[in-house]
Amino acid sequence: MHRGVTVITVAIHVDQLWFAAPGGIGTYVRHLVPALARCDPELRIVPFRARFGTDREPHEPWLADHDVEELRWSIGTLYPAWDLLGRPALPPRLRAADLVHATNHAAIPPRAPGRRLIATVHDLAFLRFPRMFPPTWRALYRLGLRAAVRRADAILTPSRATAEDLVAATPVDPERVHVTPLASVLPEGKREVDPVLARLKIRAPYVLFVGTLEPRKNLVRLVRAYRRVAASGLGHALVLAGPLGWGHQPLLREIALPGPGEIVLTGALPEEDLDALYRGASAFCYPSLHEGFGLPVVEAMARSVPTVTSRTSSLPEVAGDAALGVDPRSVAEIAEALRRVLTDTGLAERLAAAGRERAARFSWEETARLTLEVYREVLGR
Repeated sequence: MHRGVTVITVAIHVDQLWFAAPGGIGTYVRHLVPALARCDPELRIVPFRARFGTDREPHEPWLADHDVEELRWSIGTLYPAWDLLGRPALPPRLRAADLVHATNHAAIPPRAPGRRLIATVHDLAFLRFPRMFPPTWRALYRLGLRAAVRRADAILTPSRATAEDLVAATPVDPERVHVTPLASVLPEGKREVDPVLARLKIRAPYVLFVGTLEPRKNLVRLVRAYRRVAASGLGHALVLAGPLGWGHQPLLREIALPGPGEIVLTGALPEEDLDALYRGASAFCYPSLHEGFGLPVVEAMARSVPTVTSRTSSLPEVAGDAALGVDPRSVAEIAEALRRVLTDTGLAERLAAAGRERAARFSWEETARLTLEVYREVLGR
């Protein structure tokens, strides 16, 4: 809500919306920008992006309300130049904004004289698990993190766990770090579950995972745990919903091994299909090794899906006692948690109710409100 203060103009980096697989950062940008506009209708938002060599256009209705500034440089040139050299300078329209919000710490633009810079650091998994990232990404994330710590007036993180990681790993002043948790949005219209399952060739009942299929998500262990459960006679399939990411080959080799059960890879899906998949699932399992927040956990809990997730990084902070926590390095623990939630009806019902209540605590309006507080603080307004 506008509080009678001077109107703020903020330039917001929205590159991720143009990525083929926008991921968690894309979800953050997609929901944060319109939530900011709802929270303060007088806020002036100027989205900007690098140049892409593709005709893909994101389907975000709110983009039509903004004149997106397209920069002259491609991301391959722009990101390392910004992080390492602090140039090229932003164009005049962006330099005129009161502040710039770098929503992805892989790309930290230079500060314009007299203007403020905010950076969001989503996680430090690339420091904790460096071998689980391509060398180029790892180097870019490191450069971007140094640039964020050096240049930003304030740094936003989606969880206390990430804030603590940031303070422990860098010389940043803790007073500059602010936690702005993320959220989930339930669609207004619910797509029927059965037609979606039929089109995707998925049979119920099933256990669901949602996310990019990459090493950090710990999916090889999830497949092994699932097969232990399937070997006991439970007839659930395992559905891995998400695009293939870097380093997915070990997962595909694991799936190709003979074993009990049925494993379905859906590839990237639109939000409407994902909503139906969540609502049709008997359980959701997210045994990630490290997360900055863990949006799929909130998305599953919001839809009353009994959830199993890791006891590491931000995930206990997000799930609380509304999910079964496991050691993600233990196939046996993951398997036992899955067995319990699939066979104990009372437990599943309690987790479904607790998860729904827990997820309701997170909202994009609150994310926007906290973000606006940081904007005003750094501007002295």
